[in-house]
Amino acid sequence: MSKRVYLDWNATAPLRPAARAAMLAAFDELGNPSSVHREGRTARHLVEGARAEVAALGGAQPRNVVFTSGGTEANMLALTPALQLAGDKGPRDRLFVSTIEHASVRSGGRFPADCVETVAVTPEGVVDLARLEHQLASAKQQGVIRPLVSLMAANNETGVVQPVQKAAEIVHAAGGLLHVDAVQAAGRIPLDINELQADLVTISGHKIGGPQGVGALVRRDEALHFPDPLIKGGGQERGLRAGTENVAGLSGFGAAAADAQRELAANRTHVAELRDRLEAGLRAIAPDTVIFSATVERVPNTVLFAVAGMKAETALIGLDLDGVAVSSGAACSSGKVAPSHVLGAMGVEEKLARGAIRVSFGPATTETDIERFLQAWRKRVEALS
Repeated sequence: MSKRVYLDWNATAPLRPAARAAMLAAFDELGNPSSVHREGRTARHLVEGARAEVAALGGAQPRNVVFTSGGTEANMLALTPALQLAGDKGPRDRLFVSTIEHASVRSGGRFPADCVETVAVTPEGVVDLARLEHQLASAKQQGVIRPLVSLMAANNETGVVQPVQKAAEIVHAAGGLLHVDAVQAAGRIPLDINELQADLVTISGHKIGGPQGVGALVRRDEALHFPDPLIKGGGQERGLRAGTENVAGLSGFGAAAADAQRELAANRTHVAELRDRLEAGLRAIAPDTVIFSATVERVPNTVLFAVAGMKAETALIGLDLDGVAVSSGAACSSGKVAPSHVLGAMGVEEKLARGAIRVSFGPATTETDIERFLQAWRKRVEALS
């Protein structure tokens, strides 16, 4: 049986060899990072080394990195009315999220449902900045003076890179703060919290080739406070996230972050070439293939497409039997294929959206992998005729 082809990196990326090695080395160490003896100090050194590596990936200061169990927890920690900026103790009085955000953001975090407002996107899946500016101005007239806006850096389904820097200018002009879910952008495109002017950035370990179960919330300014942490207890993570740190997991996270940062330029070029080859192949097989968001900037590793008449669930089963792993969009906790809320927000006809297939890949993907997928896909398309 030939080796399987894994093209679902946006769901989870393969563990990088450097991350695996760092984790194995950490497993050989003994000690609680909060202990003062030599073993404890060794564990603390590993945690702080990982913090510095993750900070470097996001262009931040290590002291502004808070480790979490993953992207979802980081988003939940960020999206709270209790978020404070030094000198202003008032609560955030409304949350604005785009209609294409991850479920952990669309749920509104710790904001009451009636304090969450959605912002539309264009048919290409880019947040409507004019609409955002209008909504913030209208909210101000209603007495909202401390808005919080959450906008992803790159969409997990279409790969569209959002205009975060321009959004930050609009949000800050309205007196608000900007949180950016950069889970799908980190390690794939340059990510600098200061250049983006984002106030908070979320990063996930397993999306960049680290282990599952670790993530980080990164602050741009130490003056940003979280008086109501999600997990209270022993005071770890400067009181922002209690519980003994996952030393081995964080070691792998840090190693993956360093690896991703070091190889970013070369990997970006390689992956973009694979995307061009894939899209050309898709159109050669079926000229009427719709590649979503093809006219706007995307992270280079993601292609979301559909062919009229194709059902995603049927296609996924067939591809899986042929040894190819892809997705119909975002990884769903139920394991079921559901209509994409992202394509719905873009105004895509439901019938076409139900056939959408997401192919996502990375540095270890080869031209042979892409060709294997195209061969398997040709069989699915030919079965339609």
